Amino acid sequence: MSGNQSAAADLDVDLGALFASLGRNSLRILLVGITVAGIAFLAAWFATPQYQSEARLLIETRESVFTRPNAGADSDRPILDAEGVASQVQLIGSTDILKQVAEKLGLAKLPEFDGAKVSALGRLMTAVGLQTDAGETTADERVLKKVREKLSVYNVENSRVIVIQFSSQDPRLAAEVPNAIADAYIAMQGHAKLQSNTAATEWLAPEIADLSRKVKDAEAKVADYRASSDLLIGQNNAVLATQQLSEISSELSRVRASRASAEATADSVRNALNGGSSLGAIPAVLSSSLIQRLRERQVEIKSEIADLSTTLLDNHPRIRGLRAQLADLDRQIQVEAQKVLASLETEAKTAQSREDQLIAEVNKLKAASARAGEEQVELNALQRQATAQRQLLESYMTRYREAASRQDRNYLPVDARVFSRAIIPAQPYFPKIVPIVGAAFAASLLLMAVGTLLRELFSGRAMRPAPGARFADVEQVNMPVSEPETVEIPATPIIEPKPDSRTEVESEQEPAAAIVEDARQPDADATRQLENNIPLANSSLGEVNIDGAAEKLISGRARRALFVSPEGDEAAASSILVARAVADAGWRVLLLDLTASGAASRAMLDSALFPGITNLLASQAQFSDVIHSDHYSDCHVIPVGTADPVRAMRAADRLPIIMQSLATAYDLVAVECGPTDAWAIRRLADGDGTVVLVSVLEPTDAVTEAAVSLIENGYPDLILVTPVGGETPGTPIPGRSAA
Repeated sequence: MSGNQSAAADLDVDLGALFASLGRNSLRILLVGITVAGIAFLAAWFATPQYQSEARLLIETRESVFTRPNAGADSDRPILDAEGVASQVQLIGSTDILKQVAEKLGLAKLPEFDGAKVSALGRLMTAVGLQTDAGETTADERVLKKVREKLSVYNVENSRVIVIQFSSQDPRLAAEVPNAIADAYIAMQGHAKLQSNTAATEWLAPEIADLSRKVKDAEAKVADYRASSDLLIGQNNAVLATQQLSEISSELSRVRASRASAEATADSVRNALNGGSSLGAIPAVLSSSLIQRLRERQVEIKSEIADLSTTLLDNHPRIRGLRAQLADLDRQIQVEAQKVLASLETEAKTAQSREDQLIAEVNKLKAASARAGEEQVELNALQRQATAQRQLLESYMTRYREAASRQDRNYLPVDARVFSRAIIPAQPYFPKIVPIVGAAFAASLLLMAVGTLLRELFSGRAMRPAPGARFADVEQVNMPVSEPETVEIPATPIIEPKPDSRTEVESEQEPAAAIVEDARQPDADATRQLENNIPLANSSLGEVNIDGAAEKLISGRARRALFVSPEGDEAAASSILVARAVADAGWRVLLLDLTASGAASRAMLDSALFPGITNLLASQAQFSDVIHSDHYSDCHVIPVGTADPVRAMRAADRLPIIMQSLATAYDLVAVECGPTDAWAIRRLADGDGTVVLVSVLEPTDAVTEAAVSLIENGYPDLILVTPVGGETPGTPIPGRSAA
């Protein structure tokens, strides 16, 4: 809600007085607590005891490491994830398992599970439609319904443990049912594995026979193609043509190396012979045994010549003979070198011939190897197909033998086991008399204490004046009534005047004498003054100024203040000033402007273009949108608004509801009604909490007629307000506080 906060609160909560009320009402609170505890004790004492027991299952792999097929690295992984364990929980509570357990234990014969006998309360609930008629369901359905009500199956968090919990009036039955459900679940799992194993063997047998034929055909195709394509296999599973090509290529390389070596050696010998250089540095010449002996003889002769030259002359026959032998040896060495050269040339020619033969053979084998390669590709494809069929056949045969052996030996381990069976409970889990009685006693004491404190707060007995607050008693003046003529007042956009004529009004209203039959004789002069249009300033009606009107509203604890301004918009200033004066006294005040021109709200908001009551009635705005703050006080204001008045008038019946809501949120709701009559303001009044005020600028005939009309139509205690002078209004009455 928009607007500034109101002034400091005029009342505080007296905590001592508030909690002292608990001591004053302690006996009543204690008696209520004891009564409730007694009722709870009787209810728990006569309640049928319920026993509860539970069995626990562990989901794990029951296969042995010695019998597990294809044991590998993934063998020890969990067989089920969280969703899989949750699925097993649903399977345990399935209808098939519960039916098996009910038939095995004969639950349909027990009164606890026979829902055909309905109590009086059950028949009443069936009659009002809160439950179905037991006679319309079968016995099995009733038993299953009772079993599900007493059964609880859940998974222990962060584990693969499943708890089967059951409660019953019979402790023996409370233990038998969980064990029977666990056994039925294990049996169902084993039966499911048996069915799966049987289905596997039945499917694998024809598949193996079909695969055997396919493998045989594939291998026959491989053999036929190898024979037709002459793809002979040599060493290392290589094609014979390819292997021969490799061998001949190696031989060709060796022959080429030998030919090149012979040609190089022959060239070196030829160059030595032609150049006259020494043949001793050529390895091929030195390798000849004859040349080696001739060279040795040359060395001997040269040694002898050297020895004889010391004693004989060069022309000595002996020396000349040795020199002749030495020359003959040189000639022999040259001859032998020529022979070596001829041998090397012959060897080179032979190697060349061999090389030419090998090249021709290599070319033939290349063509054969190319053809063999193409044929080998097709052969490899056939072999791969045959190999794949053979591997699949071997895999199927292995699985078939495993499945058949398990079926023959009846070895089908279930992936679950009962590691904790239910036992017969010795004590009932319900009712726990002491906790139930204690909780009922504590709850009743708490509720009674809270109720007592709230009653003290709402009654105002626990409130005390705030520091510095003062209170003034204002005498309430009762307005006399008379029987003047009824005049019609112009209508506002929201408060519609009564459309009847003066004659109709007089015929429907009681005579003025009947209204004042309470013998208010002291006010007769004032009535005559009104009838004779005597100026109100000199009458006994008791005009009050702004401060006096505010004090009357505060001291009278008014909830609503309805301002009637017979003199038009100028007289609306009284409602503004009174509302501000009450707000300055610490009350939360709201001024509702119902004038046609919006004179009251325009003076407080400096504009008439704010959403207001017409927007609220036309459902174009909410309370928070139409409530604004007075620019000059702590008062709040709802202007006329900007919606279509005709559309707003269609929802005028909502005005009392709006007034009630505002009166709940504010200490005082002031309504500026403008020039209207008693019939039009009735929808805004709520009995004793409403005060009617007439704004007076000058004592004119219009004011007199309006006052007389209000008096004779049920508002004898109206207050005449004039916006002239005044004193500071008093402070609020104790017991009232800001909303």
